[in-house]
Amino acid sequence: MIDDPDWLDVLAGELRLRGLPEDQVTRVLGETRAHLWDAGEDPARAFGTPSAYAAAVHESLGTPPIPARRKVVRAEAPRLQATGIGKRHGRHRLLHDVDLTVHAGEVAAIVGANGCGKSTFLRICAGVERAHAGRVVVRGSIGYCPQGGGTSDFLTPDEHFVLVGAGRGLGRDRSRGAGRALAEHLWWPRPAPIAAARLSGGTRQKLEVILTALGDPDVLLLDEPYQGFDRDSYMYFWDRVREWANEGRAIVVVTHLLDRLERADTVVDLTPSPHAAPGVRGRHHPKGTQPR
Repeated sequence: MIDDPDWLDVLAGELRLRGLPEDQVTRVLGETRAHLWDAGEDPARAFGTPSAYAAAVHESLGTPPIPARRKVVRAEAPRLQATGIGKRHGRHRLLHDVDLTVHAGEVAAIVGANGCGKSTFLRICAGVERAHAGRVVVRGSIGYCPQGGGTSDFLTPDEHFVLVGAGRGLGRDRSRGAGRALAEHLWWPRPAPIAAARLSGGTRQKLEVILTALGDPDVLLLDEPYQGFDRDSYMYFWDRVREWANEGRAIVVVTHLLDRLERADTVVDLTPSPHAAPGVRGRHHPKGTQPR
């Protein structure tokens, strides 16, 4: 057999992403490894990509949809609720009376002019910066992707997966497999074993997104997370955002690009209104509309 532990690790991560219980994951990996040993084939040649093979296994087992993909009941309490958020920098009022409610299965986009407080608002929601007014309630776990600074120069991608996964209760193999599976979904197959400092800017940004999503947090807060992505990766990212929402997560994306706002259920525009009192009030737009 041409043993490819990377391919098998990614397969394990893909199976878990589809909700297979751990005993089935172990059994499928064992049977796959045995087949490859007997046939002496390369796994990619024998089965295709790990994602495609995991999908085929999931379908062949007749596995019911994972609970997170069931229809979300909106009567449930929201995953994230920010009410009356205000923030000052010295004498300058940056945010004033901003509200945001995001339920499981919903995507919210935060838009607005440069300097209007988008990143500050997200940091307040993540709990890493204090507001001067208002309240944030989060029900569940949070994954927060800032604009840079979420990775270490000296660790490889796999070492990042293991480190962050350990903090979220995952073992080494499971962390590595889940990280590689998420990387493949962002058009980054087989992360090379090199230090993060040697990655391109776009690839390092993918690493930050993966670390944010590792361990399936209930709420994902993403601050312009696609910086440096090429076109294909950018499109794959938004596809993955919708998939995360379908899995039952609440997602907030700060963005200055308006071409994907139809993917959002709520759009909050933090651009100051000429008719508003001094400061900024978040203005909500219905799904599919864009701020002017």
